[in-house]
Amino acid sequence: MGEENQTSVTEFIFLGLSQDPHTQVLLFFLFLIIYLLTLLGNLLMVVLIHMDSRLHTPMYFFLRNLSFADLCFSTTTVPQVLVHFLVRRKTISFAGCSMQIIVLLLTGGTECALLAVMSYDRYVAVCKPLHYSTIMTHWACVRLAVGSWASGAFVSLVDTTFTLRLPYRGNNIINHFFCEPPVLLKLASADTYSTEMAIFAMGVVILLAPVSLILVSYWNIICTVIQMHSGEGRLKVFSTCGSHLMVVVLFYGSAIFAYMRPNSKLMNERDKMISVFYSAVTPMLNPIIYSLRNRDVKGAFRRVTAK
Repeated sequence: MGEENQTSVTEFIFLGLSQDPHTQVLLFFLFLIIYLLTLLGNLLMVVLIHMDSRLHTPMYFFLRNLSFADLCFSTTTVPQVLVHFLVRRKTISFAGCSMQIIVLLLTGGTECALLAVMSYDRYVAVCKPLHYSTIMTHWACVRLAVGSWASGAFVSLVDTTFTLRLPYRGNNIINHFFCEPPVLLKLASADTYSTEMAIFAMGVVILLAPVSLILVSYWNIICTVIQMHSGEGRLKVFSTCGSHLMVVVLFYGSAIFAYMRPNSKLMNERDKMISVFYSAVTPMLNPIIYSLRNRDVKGAFRRVTAK
């Protein structure tokens, strides 16, 4: 038995979201609907923005990147969850778990950076409208998008390296439904303090720093809007910025709770629900929030379908 406990883990077993077979069937259909809506909504945004020249603006350029990141983010976890709802033994190989963490952190980190970049774009559009075209040039947008993906890749590299360098022996049961650093640390066979600090530091870089930029941007936007004389202008700004702010609150709120608090040794049901929210629900809601409140997107959809 002692020798078995010294053997490195080659696979992990998930406890999942529920042990009840009937509940798992209901959850399967719920997650299937969520995933199909996520695929449809985000693919539609990517295609519309690509095909309609009127949407070839900085805001929609970043939105297309956000939709692509959402697609990858959701696809990293939800299909596996769907399969696990239908099988009794919910396993993933160590390599598969590692890859899931890498892609999850890459796309999640990129989304954090993109949301901050989009708030900066709205700040320039509202507060410096006369200089917008000279500040938000195509080359500037490309650099901001590349920087967002690079920051996501950096955070993924650091968090993954610190998490996977730990030894995992004996205990391989994860009380969760997908692999992410906070839940994996609970199984490590060594002290996790340095890894927790590294994850916390990356959280400051990719969560708290962008949130600070978003808050500053929106404070300036609100101050500018208050001084506007046109009621129609105010409504337009609040409509455009309101969509972005809603996405920010949904995504950052759940992600900060998961990654910016002391590591608890027990994963409870509330933690799982928060993970469901930012891994599955938010990627589905993003295109709905942006498209339902946006005349440009609706107009592009009518023009593309009319061809």
